[in-house]
Amino acid sequence: QVQLVESGGGSVQAGGSLSLSCVYTENRACMGWFRQAPGKEREAVAVRTTNSGRTYYPDSTKGRFLAHQNLAKKTLYLQMDDLKPEDTALYFCAAGRSHTYYSGSDYYQCGPRITEYTDWGQGTQVTVSS
Repeated sequence: QVQLVESGGGSVQAGGSLSLSCVYTENRACMGWFRQAPGKEREAVAVRTTNSGRTYYPDSTKGRFLAHQNLAKKTLYLQMDDLKPEDTALYFCAAGRSHTYYSGSDYYQCGPRITEYTDWGQGTQVTVSS
């Protein structure tokens, strides 16, 4: 089982930036960031395929969020820019197995399917005010 610990959450005004970090105990094929707002389902915001670095972003975060990874330090990062009030949520880091996912004609080894992620951190809160 992979242990994951997130840090870096906080409060920021709309248009601002935040950086999150996730330290984990073991590299897995898929490492991702997810979020869950009150009353909403958990959703992926950036999912990274470890061996290639290829990253899936949903339309809601594409161009604003950037995930990167330091394999030696076993750390996953999320740089969030141009934050919006709708980005307010509890952000989780997760590790999972590779799985086939298509976004249109684009193929990913790691996608946003939550059931493929077996290990989760406790989350860090991000609050964006207008």
